[in-house]
Amino acid sequence: MSEEKEKSEKRRGLIFWSIIVLLLGTNLVTAWLLYKEKNEVIKEKIITQKVLVERDNVQSDLVALQKEYETIQATDAAMQKDIDEKKARIAELIKEAEKHKGDAYIISKLRKETETLRDIMKGYVRTIDSLHTLNQNLVAEKKTVLKQLGVEKEKQTTLIKEKDELKSTIAKGSVLSCFNVAAKGVFYKRGGKKEVETTKARKAQKIKVSFSLGENKIAKAGEKTVFIRVMTPDGKEMAKGYDDNYKFTFNKSSGYFAGKETLNYANAEISGVTYCEGQGEMVPGNYIIEITCDEVVIGNTSLKLD
Repeated sequence: MSEEKEKSEKRRGLIFWSIIVLLLGTNLVTAWLLYKEKNEVIKEKIITQKVLVERDNVQSDLVALQKEYETIQATDAAMQKDIDEKKARIAELIKEAEKHKGDAYIISKLRKETETLRDIMKGYVRTIDSLHTLNQNLVAEKKTVLKQLGVEKEKQTTLIKEKDELKSTIAKGSVLSCFNVAAKGVFYKRGGKKEVETTKARKAQKIKVSFSLGENKIAKAGEKTVFIRVMTPDGKEMAKGYDDNYKFTFNKSSGYFAGKETLNYANAEISGVTYCEGQGEMVPGNYIIEITCDEVVIGNTSLKLD
């Protein structure tokens, strides 16, 4: 019996230690599982915290990028439209970052798109700076060209002025001189065959004007028409008619001539005689007589008829 009892006690001891070992193993497994779960929770917290920090960083970068985009102003309409679209997209990304603050995948995508938008912005800035530099160069070139044009215009103005002065000098130099100017009243006898001088207005039928043109080597040679303008004592212009057939120009003005004579001028002294007449009888008084050639008054005299 003692042997049976001893065996029974051994079996109980073995079972006891087996249970202890089993319980110890179970406790160890449970402790390990608890430790692992705790580490997983800690890792999850760390990951979540990192995602939140990254979200905050992305959000800050997007806000900063939004402000940078606000400072960009393009003169090109198409570029400005594209810039405005990018600004609208940044505003959407800021909202998405707030909405998906715990989603690492979304936050990662937002980070990449933020960097892309920043690179695009840098491209805009470079392009605008290049255009600005080009514009400044063009403005500088324009100023240079305008300055050169101003100098050339000033030269041209000086040349034109000198040319006009030369023309004026030549024109003045080419004006014919007139001398030996004389005027007499005349009437005719024997059917107009005999010319008789008179100082009586009631007898005078015409005014005979004689003159000489002086030598001038500058003046243009050829036919020269000499116009005689006569102002009557009552302040009228003597003329056979008052239409365009008797109208002429002198000293930048116009009037009516009482007589004209065409001479073949060869740059040498030449004399001429012109008979002046008007409409109706002559009146007593002083007649003012002007001689014009090449639209310039070159001589004058007067005649008194009683």
